[in-house]
Amino acid sequence: MERFEYEITKHSADTFDKIIYFCSESGQCGIDEVAKDQTRILADILNNRGSKGWALVQISFGKDGVMAFWKRRIKDKKK
Repeated sequence: MERFEYEITKHSADTFDKIIYFCSESGQCGIDEVAKDQTRILADILNNRGSKGWALVQISFGKDGVMAFWKRRIKDKKK
């Protein structure tokens, strides 16, 4: 049986200061404009975690920053 562990990381809005993120009165939220260096910052976060075996499950953008949900397979210890 495969087993997984999960982790949640938070990344401050200061890290992504050039992303224009907005929410309508109905609660629909979206990204209006993303500068090229901001996508590089996000790619660096993804690649850094990926190199440690973590796979991104979901990412959530909010007014205070980004929250990322990760999982990775737990290796069974050989007896």
